[in-house]
Amino acid sequence: MRIIHLTLLAAALFVFASGATALAQEDTPKSEPVTVPKIGDLVDVVDKATADNESREWSTPVKLAIIFTGLAILPSLLVMMTSFTRIVIVLSFVRRALGTQTIPPNTAILGLAMFLTLFTMAPTFSVINENSIRPYLADEIDFETAAGKAGEAMKGFMLRQCRESDLKLFIQMAKMEVPDKAEDLGLHVVVPAFLISEFRTAFEIGCLLFIPFLVLDLIISSVLLSAGMMMLPPAMISLPFKLILFILVDGWGLLAKSLSLGFN
Repeated sequence: MRIIHLTLLAAALFVFASGATALAQEDTPKSEPVTVPKIGDLVDVVDKATADNESREWSTPVKLAIIFTGLAILPSLLVMMTSFTRIVIVLSFVRRALGTQTIPPNTAILGLAMFLTLFTMAPTFSVINENSIRPYLADEIDFETAAGKAGEAMKGFMLRQCRESDLKLFIQMAKMEVPDKAEDLGLHVVVPAFLISEFRTAFEIGCLLFIPFLVLDLIISSVLLSAGMMMLPPAMISLPFKLILFILVDGWGLLAKSLSLGFN
């Protein structure tokens, strides 16, 4: 009898243990299978991140560094690629022809040349502002595109002032084929050709300006020689007459007008 009771108790314990195990398995949450990423997928992610970094616009410190660098070389660009060279040479010739030594002073000559340069270059600067600077500041184009458009505008201005002979000279010196259009030339050819053309034009204008003042000097010298005043410097006597003549014909106005219209 005792054996039967022990057998029933063991069976009940087995059934209870089986039920508890089944309940425990149902209550325990099933874990998600762990997926190991493939090496190819990781390489694609890295390549995509690198491409995004390369296409990203330059940061603000880099832009500021470029702007300050441009401001540092701005005087050289002003001399080499604008109308400043011709204007300042002509103004220096006028002061030399008048014989006024340092009047007007160098600061005044450079200031007048700078503002006349801004006046004559205003159409070109407007094109650069509309096609290059504004789109770049609005993040519509990148820096390389903006610099390329600005360079094309400046190149167009310089080509309008270049002599064909000067362009051919530097094309021959560069040992390159003559392009179909002058716009296809690089700045390393256009800039020196433009400078030489500006030097020649400025010296031609300066020589023409010298002629009336030289004639006046010769007349004064002849009068003094005929009067027996050989010890009196002719420049001292001719200087007031030069100034009076220059003022009567409105010399500064005519000079500014001629220089400005010469770049149209």
